[in-house]
Amino acid sequence: MQTLLLWLFYISTFYAFIPGMISRLFGYRVFRKGIGRTDYGLTFDDGPDPHYTPLLLDLLKRYDAKATFFVVGSHAEQHPEIIKRMHDEGHLIGIHNYVHKTNWLMRPATVRKQIDRTDEIIFSITGERSTYYRPPWGIVNLFDFSKRRQVQIVLWSAMFGDWKEKLGAEKLTEKLIAKLGPGEVLLLHDCGKTIGADPNAPEHMLIALERMLAEAERRGLHSVRIDEMIKAVQRSPITHLSFRKRLLVGLWLAWEKLFQLMFQLKTITPADPFLHYRLRKYQGNTVLMDNGETLSKGDKVIELHIDNRQLFELGIHSRSPAQLAIRMIRRMEKDLPLLAVQIAGELELAEAKALYGVSMINRGPEKFGFMVVDLPSGMFARSTKFYLSVLLSVIHPSGGARLKVRSEVLVPKMMLMPVSQLLNQMNQRRPHKHVERVHEEELTLEAELPGATVVH
Repeated sequence: MQTLLLWLFYISTFYAFIPGMISRLFGYRVFRKGIGRTDYGLTFDDGPDPHYTPLLLDLLKRYDAKATFFVVGSHAEQHPEIIKRMHDEGHLIGIHNYVHKTNWLMRPATVRKQIDRTDEIIFSITGERSTYYRPPWGIVNLFDFSKRRQVQIVLWSAMFGDWKEKLGAEKLTEKLIAKLGPGEVLLLHDCGKTIGADPNAPEHMLIALERMLAEAERRGLHSVRIDEMIKAVQRSPITHLSFRKRLLVGLWLAWEKLFQLMFQLKTITPADPFLHYRLRKYQGNTVLMDNGETLSKGDKVIELHIDNRQLFELGIHSRSPAQLAIRMIRRMEKDLPLLAVQIAGELELAEAKALYGVSMINRGPEKFGFMVVDLPSGMFARSTKFYLSVLLSVIHPSGGARLKVRSEVLVPKMMLMPVSQLLNQMNQRRPHKHVERVHEEELTLEAELPGATVVH
């Protein structure tokens, strides 16, 4: 009996668990996130529901948002008029099995029948075949990968647990807006009849979704169908990269996420991130800056980091080094004034002496008021050059070839700008520390003398 259980464990691991982990973690043979600057994807599972899905379609119509519905075949069979309305209003209809049952518990032939039966139902209503498939709970088995030529498996980049009423509209709104961004594939549910779901949960989803759609409209973001997102990825130069380079990019982007989390970097424009920053102490040699101020070891600086994903996308879509430089300059022109406003509004940031960064792409910062300084020779300079050389080979339009041409000028350098200079350029002022101290003293006096009247 023990041997039998052990064999069942081995079989289930290779049949379902490992394929599921590979697809979820590495996106192997599945689509789960798009690219671009303004488009994101809304996807809905488990419907159609006779009450909530029509309300959802009304909401999407008001905001001119297109979505992808992964429908359960048995539900579609019962409510063909809703499927027809989805199709007529320009939404994409995908397959979510005929019954909401995990692929882990079904044989490959059974899964195939589930898909085919649902496809026939959709075809009988809309006249179009469906080639987009989301397995229930996103769980694939080993043989699902072999269906890639028949259907495109679609997962998601963000899931919110909206099938439970206890989450509530307020918390769900916060989660949705936090994940709202270009390329995201958001998973929501327009039906609460699945095992484990609450029947009235979609009511909260609709409230939160309307708030998120309003925020997306304010940011200039548009919800598009999954097939449009997939076509955008297929047209992208990213698809022509070698496996080695794609692996390198994936590791590089994963490292950035870890770095931002470890060092608690803040972002100037979270909706369209380009510049990240953190407050830290300067550890280099003493430098005399252009305005006569001296930057010494231990002084506070605002360390700038360019977003790796944005940098990669700018590089991969640029036809030449000059175009890459122009695009980076435009983004800096957009973000530096916002950084100045941020500094002027936070006393802790305003106490920093300089903006600080290290980059191998160091021609052009003088346009914004930065001075470019050589890094002192040593381990930090050598390790930084190695890291940035790998980085440049990935994002530069000329790739690794650029490193072989005039490699002597491709050295990392330090860029500095006094914070006072940035604020002056952007017509901003440092917050006055003494004013806050006076206010604190007044509050203390009020606390100590509760019976006295303090005249401000």
